[in-house]
Amino acid sequence: MELIDSVPCQCTLGEGVIYDSRSDGLLWVDIEENLFFYYLLAKNELQTFELPYRLGSFGLTETDGVIIAAFEQGFAFYQWQTGAIKWIQKLEQDLIYTRFNDGRVDREGVFWAGTMVESAKVPEGNYMLGHLYRLGLDGVAKIKLDGLSITNSLCWSPDGGVLYHTDTPTRSINRYQHDNGNGLLQQLGQLVVTESGCYPDGATVDAQGYLWSAQWGGSKVARYSPLGEQDFVLSLPVSQPSCVCFAGEQLNLLVVTSAQESMTAQQLNAEPQAGNLLIYQTEFTGLAENRCIMPSPF
Repeated sequence: MELIDSVPCQCTLGEGVIYDSRSDGLLWVDIEENLFFYYLLAKNELQTFELPYRLGSFGLTETDGVIIAAFEQGFAFYQWQTGAIKWIQKLEQDLIYTRFNDGRVDREGVFWAGTMVESAKVPEGNYMLGHLYRLGLDGVAKIKLDGLSITNSLCWSPDGGVLYHTDTPTRSINRYQHDNGNGLLQQLGQLVVTESGCYPDGATVDAQGYLWSAQWGGSKVARYSPLGEQDFVLSLPVSQPSCVCFAGEQLNLLVVTSAQESMTAQQLNAEPQAGNLLIYQTEFTGLAENRCIMPSPF
């Protein structure tokens, strides 16, 4: 692979990158700085927008300029260029130790997102308060997994029949049989357990059904077959990669977000691209991002 672009956004916690084929643009966030980024590939033009709350994850909708958002306190439609927001459902308001984190639109156009425990705020020993939610088209969110610490790696096989998910501290990416139509999940076992120090973060599935995993602390993105065999590793110039997607007209660009979170001045000096968005030319091909089919109020 060839690194063809490094977008200098210097995120504290860059996350959730998505490619919008309609505009040929990349969208991602800096969760901790309440920032939303929009990068036009053809023009190499970066736009930055302030957010009203921390945004853990989001998905495209059928309405251009409107995302389905998992803000720290719940689900909403958000018009990112104007700042207009329409709340759908706020959740876990009694759990002041959690916030929404990773999320994605499934193959049927339904948005899922999970919560994570913020360890600096949680009472000692109570780190398993997170949940994975499926936001139904009726606007009601239902819990699909519970007892989680940091929900991550949410993505689906090309036919939508398998859901991949991890509770990041376990280092285990798990497989679930996913029932299209009602979102029922059945545990199929582990896809892979990453080595010590490599924590699976954001992930995506390519056109061959292989999973690409950004591995926080591991300075790499790894590719796994549906059977869990690692067949490719991309070494990165950053130690904290956080999310991946495929982009470009041919969907053959691999895009990686990264973070500067908790890094010392010495570490930042050694990693000048930490926090940037990295774009690689590849010989692999991804899948188009799904759009949420819930009607937008905008």
